[in-house]
Amino acid sequence: MAFSSSTVSPKHYRLSSASSNFPKSQKIPLKLTKITPRPSSITCVLTEKQSMATAQVAVEPAVLQRPDSFGRFGKFGGKYVPETLMHALDELETAFKLLATDEAFQKELDGILKDYVGRESPLYFAERLTEHYKRPDGEGPLIYLKREDLNHTGAHKINNAVAQALLAKRLGKKRIIAETGAGQHGVATATVCARFGLECIIYMGAQDMERQALNVFRMKLLGAEVRGVHSGTATLKDATSEAIRDWVTNVETTHYILGSVAGPHPYPMMVREFHAVIGKETRKQALEKWGGKPDVLVACVGGGSNAMGLFHEFVDDKDIRLIGVEAAGFGIDSGKHAATLTMGEVGVLHGAMSYLLQDEDGQIVEPHSISAGLDYPGVGPEHSFLKDLGRAEYYSITDEEALEAFKRLSQLEGIIPALETSHALAYLEKLCPTLPNGTKVVLNCSGRGDKDVQTAIKYLKV
Repeated sequence: MAFSSSTVSPKHYRLSSASSNFPKSQKIPLKLTKITPRPSSITCVLTEKQSMATAQVAVEPAVLQRPDSFGRFGKFGGKYVPETLMHALDELETAFKLLATDEAFQKELDGILKDYVGRESPLYFAERLTEHYKRPDGEGPLIYLKREDLNHTGAHKINNAVAQALLAKRLGKKRIIAETGAGQHGVATATVCARFGLECIIYMGAQDMERQALNVFRMKLLGAEVRGVHSGTATLKDATSEAIRDWVTNVETTHYILGSVAGPHPYPMMVREFHAVIGKETRKQALEKWGGKPDVLVACVGGGSNAMGLFHEFVDDKDIRLIGVEAAGFGIDSGKHAATLTMGEVGVLHGAMSYLLQDEDGQIVEPHSISAGLDYPGVGPEHSFLKDLGRAEYYSITDEEALEAFKRLSQLEGIIPALETSHALAYLEKLCPTLPNGTKVVLNCSGRGDKDVQTAIKYLKV
């Protein structure tokens, strides 16, 4: 782990030992100006020069560039990686910026999203769900679902996977690696590798492989090699660590398709931009359907890619509420949850500074969620930034509440949602009674629930 250019003011941060997932032979170019002894932990003061541009815009948060030239969202984000990866990240950022204005690349990407992925996805009025939340006087909000579950492979993940696969081809990288939790990003990556003839290796925690056996089979059927990870908690965090180790070793020939708005810069920015189509379509569809904008946007948050894809288009629309919903597991007071933004503290994990679930010594606390896709102890740095800025709101939902919402949408709308999406749906129980009549709520239906049926069978009596 290494600290690259940033705009962090001198401050104490605990460095999670779980983020030290790189070879010990790597030299760490970290300048420590002070080390404060503490039992079983190290506290470091990072001194780095803050640019005048950043200092000036800090007065007016609304005009902050996201991210700034150092890859930071306020104090969050950055590049906390070994020098081995710095060139690859710089190369990736340069290629991304060039292709963003490359008409041929954009035309190819748009064509694949339309004809292969099936975009644009519908903005569906959930009539019976809306009726369910009407109050005794007949008033209540209007609920719309952004149907990312109808994309090819059954989730939003394909948007990013297709774009990064095209980018990898432009870079001349023919070997692709990825991490996956719920399996949807793994399936999406395996799918695009099959489509473009690329070698594909997916890292997945052994625990997640067991609860997402259907997606493991789908990945293998698509020609991917699925490597089980048994270290640590054998979930998404550990799969990500193994993928990073692979990338460090094979950086010259390999492109890492990171699946969320997490990791070192430029990944949080790049993955957000590749998913921004969700929000752009939502704005266009809302204008067509009711001649205006949504009033409230709701999405589940693990790493946070589906939420950021929906939110990004509307961050500057101050009259629109942005609501992210995390996994409270057995309850936030139980210690068995994945509510990073609700209960976490600032630290470094997997190449970026963000909120993390950690103990007093900076050790990563094992997260828990019934949903494999939300079972992660970190979160994308831009979500941390939006939380601290007060622009977005973040709440948490328990396993039990998510399962009830899983069943509710299935029976009211004939749509079986992913357990990740079910957390966002469950928050409607708390949100809808507080909303004025006619409030237009758009909820990102980020994935379908076929993959979660075996998990649900263990808990639900249908």
